[in-house]
Amino acid sequence: MIIDVIIPAWNEEPSIGKVVADIDRALVRRVIVVDNNSLDRTAQVASAAGATVITEKEQGYGAACLAGIALANADAQLADVIVFMDADYSDYAHEMPLLLAPLAEGYDMVIGSRALGQREKGSMTPQQVFGNALATFLIRLIYRFHYTDLGPYRAIKREALNRIGMRDRNYGWTVEMQIKALKHGLKVAEVPVDYRRRIGVSKVSGTVKGTILAGYKIITTIFRYALWN
Repeated sequence: MIIDVIIPAWNEEPSIGKVVADIDRALVRRVIVVDNNSLDRTAQVASAAGATVITEKEQGYGAACLAGIALANADAQLADVIVFMDADYSDYAHEMPLLLAPLAEGYDMVIGSRALGQREKGSMTPQQVFGNALATFLIRLIYRFHYTDLGPYRAIKREALNRIGMRDRNYGWTVEMQIKALKHGLKVAEVPVDYRRRIGVSKVSGTVKGTILAGYKIITTIFRYALWN
């Protein structure tokens, strides 16, 4: 499989070099870091570590991911698989084969579940744990599928990703992908992944405003797509 990795990054200078360096380049064709209008040296550090760096000035996790997808889709030789991971060094790059294995067995999308893996103490805030539990409960109630996490570490076949037509440009990105995967009949799996304390402070769960906005967007996205055919 030809694999591209997309990493959205906003002010992640202390961590992004470690993230890129840990990715097995024998496994991955290209690492795309989308600098989401950072005020620090995120772009320079990522480039020095060997990543392909592009800039998305509209701040938003989804906006950055969509910019990365647009670049991946512009390749003369398209990737078979797109892997998404965070720029804060909380995901373990060496676990990427765990995400890829089910794709080789016929699955279309694989979510790395922090709920099923081992979490380092303090790696997830209480509001993150509660929010994930509530969101996955609502998805199970409405869509009849048992996700355990909305984890950002995920792999999806490029054809399937383009088929579901991602649109969200901020906090609803991960849950939109998981719901649309079900709506489009994708074959979905979860695998346990470990999770460590991030480097620096989270821009979402580390602030009251970010927590409220993300929670609101995730819940409204779940209910909005319940009415979508």
